[in-house]
Amino acid sequence: MELRIENLCRRFRGTKALDNVSFTLRSGDVCLLLGPNGSGKTTLMKIIAGLMSADSGDICIDGEPLCTRDKARICFMPTENYFYSYMTARDAGKYYADFFRDFDRDEYAKLIDRAQIDMRQKIRTLSSGQSAKLRLSLALARDARITMFDEPINGVDVLTCDWVMDEIAQRRRDDRIILMSTHLVHQAEAVTNRAMCLRNGALVRDERVANVNLEDMYREVFGGRSDAQC
Repeated sequence: MELRIENLCRRFRGTKALDNVSFTLRSGDVCLLLGPNGSGKTTLMKIIAGLMSADSGDICIDGEPLCTRDKARICFMPTENYFYSYMTARDAGKYYADFFRDFDRDEYAKLIDRAQIDMRQKIRTLSSGQSAKLRLSLALARDARITMFDEPINGVDVLTCDWVMDEIAQRRRDDRIILMSTHLVHQAEAVTNRAMCLRNGALVRDERVANVNLEDMYREVFGGRSDAQC
């Protein structure tokens, strides 16, 4: 499988969120998107997921323009909560099962059990770590060709971070693509094989992880910028 992005552009009120971004991901890639807040990481993933439109540029899967059939096999996990206040963990699973044909209820139940979350618990009462585990469980219970995680370990404790990274690592497959954004470079480095740096909407660095130290690369690309986080 191949995901090709060509000259993708997006503006918000005159500001470039994405500036002619081009790259290609292939089966087996687990790619880390790096960059300070506002660099375009979330915008890029939302456009790939079909949740936002680009002003120009192309997205192709296996050489063909992205279509409705392809979008059904793309999973995007946002960093924010998006559930109704009345929902329990079980309700969230039913919600996903209704919307996504590739959602595996049994796999979701196993993930929730490993996350030590009670299916009857109201989502609004979950801690930030439990909420992160819930969102990840919903995403990983899908049999998606392309799975994207927006800041999956943002604001969680060390043990939750380990749990999230372990679960993602177990889903690495030669016929799938994973794309993930995070500021926590060191924690994510072990599960990735590629890293791309976005700055002011432009792709400024694209490296195989085996060839670089990600923390050093981050400092080299973004060092001295007041908005850079590592």
